[in-house]
Amino acid sequence: MAVPFRRTSKTKKRMRRTHFKLAVEGLVTCPNCGATIKAHNVCSECGFYDGKKVVVTKKAKDESKKAAKAVKEAKAAKEAKAVKETKPAKEAKPTEKESKEKAK
Repeated sequence: MAVPFRRTSKTKKRMRRTHFKLAVEGLVTCPNCGATIKAHNVCSECGFYDGKKVVVTKKAKDESKKAAKAVKEAKAAKEAKAVKETKPAKEAKPTEKESKEKAK
């Protein structure tokens, strides 16, 4: 077996190995959200595949819950406002001191 005459330096060794690497193939960007995903797979960010919503993601669930909560709060505020407008304002009951002063 052949033996090298001189030791290969770290730099020479690393320069030789720069092309010895794995190539990432089959990655594409999601046309819906722009995330990097494997080709021919459902997007884990938005749940779309081939332009159609296939999976409901956790992110989408959280957003829909927030939207539903906001609608619910707006409806409650609207109802409270309507109740205030329909009910006449209650007169405050006079305190004991005020009632005694009126009686005098």
